[in-house]
Amino acid sequence: MNFPAIAVAFFAVSASALSQQLVVTAQGRHDALAPEVLKDQVSAVVDRRPAQVEAWVPLRGDRASLELYIVIDDGDDSNLGTEFSNLKSFILEQPATTRIGLAYLRNGSVNIVARLTAAHEEVARAIRLPLGQPGISASPYMGISDLVKKWPASDTRHGDTRREVLLISSGIDPWSPVDPQNPYLLQAINDAQRAGILVHSIYYAEAGRLGRNSWSVNWGENYLSELGEATGGEAYWQGLHSPVSFAPYLRDLARRLQSQYLVTLIPQDKRSGLTPVRVTTSEPGVSLMAASRMNVQTGQ
Repeated sequence: MNFPAIAVAFFAVSASALSQQLVVTAQGRHDALAPEVLKDQVSAVVDRRPAQVEAWVPLRGDRASLELYIVIDDGDDSNLGTEFSNLKSFILEQPATTRIGLAYLRNGSVNIVARLTAAHEEVARAIRLPLGQPGISASPYMGISDLVKKWPASDTRHGDTRREVLLISSGIDPWSPVDPQNPYLLQAINDAQRAGILVHSIYYAEAGRLGRNSWSVNWGENYLSELGEATGGEAYWQGLHSPVSFAPYLRDLARRLQSQYLVTLIPQDKRSGLTPVRVTTSEPGVSLMAASRMNVQTGQ
């Protein structure tokens, strides 16, 4: 079982033209729930220069707003149906502050079958088996870019609303199967970072020949890991095969969602665009995870 410490992040422009907001996940030792982290224990570097930590707010209670799309690759093996009970339990256990949507990937695009809603039972009922046609998603990363474009603008107006994706896919890209500079993956990363959407993933085998090819599977898992690390999500996988159960992964994801903070940073540099960022804490035994780049917008 693989549980790498990957970032969780969201970006938005605050009322100040210089302030930038970033959601950070605190993680304890051995993936345990982290103790409370205080503002004076936090420091940040933006574009290799110290940044002022203006505010540090736990994303709980009335600040726990979250939009979460569950995205299933229609090229996944239809045995995925054995995990539906775990997926539905995860959906139904989410708090009322979480709005959930459901979508399927095919032909380089995303088909949204359940829009973001607090009626979690509706989303659970909308889950269906993937079509199980090898390669039908085309590049799954094109589908992620398409989801970013289709995310409702009316649902992204509040700077403290987290936006996240749980992608269930092999990660295999038949359009760019073994490219360390996969253009569709890089575009999806850029699109998600600019929109402030982090992407978690659970590896599940693709139907057909590619799903049984260890070389293709390894590249697919690498792509999913890169997508998670760059956007601030977590990539879950177990060797070169579909996991025995999604349950431990979904429990870990739920724990991460309960350990997030909104940090407001004031970078020294006034340049706009995607910029490297790192957030750390002096609290013993705690790691702070944040995406590799934040979308700095100064309005200048």
